[in-house]
Amino acid sequence: MALPLVLLVTMAPALAQETEVGGLIRELSSQLGGVQPGSDAGASLSGRLIQLFVLITTLSVAPGLLVVMTSFTRFVIVFSMLRLALGLNQTPPNIVLNAMALFMTFFVMQPVFEDAWEGGIRPLLNNAITEEQAIRNISEPFYDFMLVNTRDKDIQLFTDIANDTAEVAEDTDDGPSWRVLVPSFMISELRRAFTIGFLIYLPFVAIDLIVASVLMSAGMMMLPPVLVSLPFKVIFFVLIDGWYMLAGSLIQSYLSG
Repeated sequence: MALPLVLLVTMAPALAQETEVGGLIRELSSQLGGVQPGSDAGASLSGRLIQLFVLITTLSVAPGLLVVMTSFTRFVIVFSMLRLALGLNQTPPNIVLNAMALFMTFFVMQPVFEDAWEGGIRPLLNNAITEEQAIRNISEPFYDFMLVNTRDKDIQLFTDIANDTAEVAEDTDDGPSWRVLVPSFMISELRRAFTIGFLIYLPFVAIDLIVASVLMSAGMMMLPPVLVSLPFKVIFFVLIDGWYMLAGSLIQSYLSG
């Protein structure tokens, strides 16, 4: 259960509600003086300190969770393979590709973030629910998102491995455990990303072959075909409105699922 706790992590809504977190810190500061051990005020302060500790901890592991449990992996791999297919080594630069993948991830994951914030984090900050209830409410939207976008074949693979190495079966009537679901989701995302990358590569490879054949026929064997085909690949991608088609298809692959 420690893993779902840190899923509140990548959250734009959490950043948008920084005034509430700031109020929590100010409240803690005002309560630090004059609290008697064992009193009700001391117990309340301890609970607030635990909440603050959890929030700080999630910030430290946020980058890893962003990669593992969201759509970021698929986006960034596809964009990187597109750049390689075009033959552009540093254009667009990594910071642009990562930023585009990040904001597209926020777009896709926004309903999940909002459900986690409204169902778990906000009530926890308002002392409306306990930490255990907050963990459950925060983790459920992420669990459902990953489950929908994970192949049954991948889940079955890790379920069988987990059952072979443990005395208690990992799968239940409620679905696979986090131990099974997270790696299953990762390899499903990698498979889909490489499949999309392969399809992206095909037309650009065809352009390279055509240019190489023309240069060979013209006797220009010393001229690198990649150098000649590069502007043709770029203008081809621009004419078909490639960024529009690619971004739309990637986002729809999640929303339609």
